[in-house]
Amino acid sequence: MDNLNLIKLISERHFQLRDLSESLWNEQWDIHMANSEWLILAGVYQKGETPISWVTKQVNITRQATHKFIKRLKEKGLVQVTELKDNKKEKSIKITDLGKKCYEQNESLEIWLEQQIADKIGAEKVNELKRLLKSEWGLKDENSLKT
Repeated sequence: MDNLNLIKLISERHFQLRDLSESLWNEQWDIHMANSEWLILAGVYQKGETPISWVTKQVNITRQATHKFIKRLKEKGLVQVTELKDNKKEKSIKITDLGKKCYEQNESLEIWLEQQIADKIGAEKVNELKRLLKSEWGLKDENSLKT
């Protein structure tokens, strides 16, 4: 990783963390989840009941892939999909109690992972890294970046 630029370093670390988080979850729980499923579940958890079109825009994956992942989440009992009352074409997605429980347990897993990193590099460095990543970088369309 010594020769990687900032973009590649961030991307590589992101990939490593997502892969580790997914592996740890799937080793501990019977409900196996892919990273894209977590991304959708997180959006629905935070937003509450919402149109599927909103989810598609937020997760930045194709409409077709979003629908595939939502179908898998529904089959696992983590979300409910219903038709909107005033729009026959649009459907709504809502997290179930099981979905909330899984999301919250995964949040605990990510907090544990963050603590492992802090134990290795120091809490001050983790806090500084978080501060730097949250700061405005002066990039075009920065306000449209998802958190």
